[in-house]
Amino acid sequence: MAETTTFSNATQVLEAFRGIKRVTIEEYFTSGHRTCQGCESALIMKLMVKAAGPRTIVLGSTGCMYVANTTYYTTPWVVPWMHTQLGSSGSAALGTAAGLKALMAKGKMKAEPINVIAFCGDGGGADMGLGAISATLTHKEYNSLILMYDNESYANTDIQLSGSTPYGANTTFSPPGSVHRIMHKRWKKNMAGMMAAGHPECRYVATVCGSYAVEMMNKVRRALAIGGPTFIHSLDPCPKGWDYDPMLSHELGELAIETGIFPLYEVEDGVVKYYGKTKAIVEGRPRKPVREYLLKQGRFAHFTEEDLGHFQAKVDEMWNTWEIPAVVPFKRLDAAKTALGTQ
Repeated sequence: MAETTTFSNATQVLEAFRGIKRVTIEEYFTSGHRTCQGCESALIMKLMVKAAGPRTIVLGSTGCMYVANTTYYTTPWVVPWMHTQLGSSGSAALGTAAGLKALMAKGKMKAEPINVIAFCGDGGGADMGLGAISATLTHKEYNSLILMYDNESYANTDIQLSGSTPYGANTTFSPPGSVHRIMHKRWKKNMAGMMAAGHPECRYVATVCGSYAVEMMNKVRRALAIGGPTFIHSLDPCPKGWDYDPMLSHELGELAIETGIFPLYEVEDGVVKYYGKTKAIVEGRPRKPVREYLLKQGRFAHFTEEDLGHFQAKVDEMWNTWEIPAVVPFKRLDAAKTALGTQ
């Protein structure tokens, strides 16, 4: 019989790292993976579990970070790890958290806070796994973090179009042609905004980017420590899918934020807080033109000035007309019209 104590649904105490020198040196995602050179998603896995610490269970749904991290009976994961199906990261998070809670309550294992992290790609999260993630975020009695690493395509199966693929991007499902130069005309799905706006009992939702490593780790630590189910959306530049020199991964992550295409924010207990360079933009710093970001990637090599202008206008709209800039896509109305309920 395992040691028994009074069960509580407590979380670990995970204080924010105050600078790079305060980050722990222990690694829980090590050598042995087969990710591409310059892969930001591998960096996110490394930072994610480094922030969480050794008393953590990681659940990985099918995708790049499953296939590349489990090859020939080897794995870079030092912590307990489990594979789950493509659209089931939310189900895996909820089931594992509930299972741990039940075992501890029955005295079948030591009662202690154990971090539960389920990760998924944008295809497995923003598309196929959306319902399961949504259901998990409604169960406030179970502690877990779902992290969606977003390389903006189904990269594991050769760069197919996903709900997170940007407007106009060249993928194997949306190649530019002689008749239709722009095959993909939908705007990127606003995953973090949906999760925050649609799940009022989810205490924490955040966006992160591995180009800002300490900030990224601190968001993971906050998500794990606050209690209940939480969600993080990470933008991960992908050399293969985005078609750029792998040495540019860090720079492209920064440019995505500096152009305003991918804002950095957190929603804690219903309050939106911008951080990093996004906060500076909110406070008045000019955004860089989107062309500085787009033209460094081969997937946008077919863009004309008209296409670049359209993309810029859509980003400007996010910042200038949305009710909460770059977060909640409802249009602002004149205060009088709003009060009267008129069109």
